[in-house]
Amino acid sequence: MNFAVGDILTGKVTGITKFGAFVQLAPGKSGLVHISEIANSYVSDVHDFLTDGQEVKVKIIGVDENGRINLSIKKAADMPKPQPKPQQRPQSSAPRPYQPKERVPADASFEDKLKQFMADSDSKISGLYADKRSSRRRGGGRG
Repeated sequence: MNFAVGDILTGKVTGITKFGAFVQLAPGKSGLVHISEIANSYVSDVHDFLTDGQEVKVKIIGVDENGRINLSIKKAADMPKPQPKPQQRPQSSAPRPYQPKERVPADASFEDKLKQFMADSDSKISGLYADKRSSRRRGGGRG
C-alpha cells in the first residue's frame, strides 16, 4: 500500500515512548506520532492520551527518504475552523495628516497664495520641532 502526505487513516497504537507513539497503519507498515502531534494542548505524558492497542485516526504529515512515516492525531481530528477576528483599526501615536484650516480662493493673487503657503509651512515645521523637544524631555529619541 502506498502512503501519501495528507492521507487520513485509522491505525492501532503498537508502542508508546516518552517522545510519542508508534501506530500500525497496515501489516508491516507503521509510523510515529510525535508527542507534539498528539493533542492541541500540552502533552507531558503520552500515556495520559493514548494506550496500547487503541484505534486512532491519523494524518500522514511526512515521509522521509528512509521511508519513515510521520503522523499527526491532532491534524486528523475534525477541528472547527477558526473564525476571523474582527478588524480593529490600529491606533498609532503618529500625528494625523496636516489639514490646512482655510483655503485660499483659486482666483487669489500669487502673493496671497504665497503668504498662505508660508504660514502653513511655518505651522507644520513648528509642530515638528515641538514634538522633537517634548520627546527629548521625556527621554525618548536616540541616545
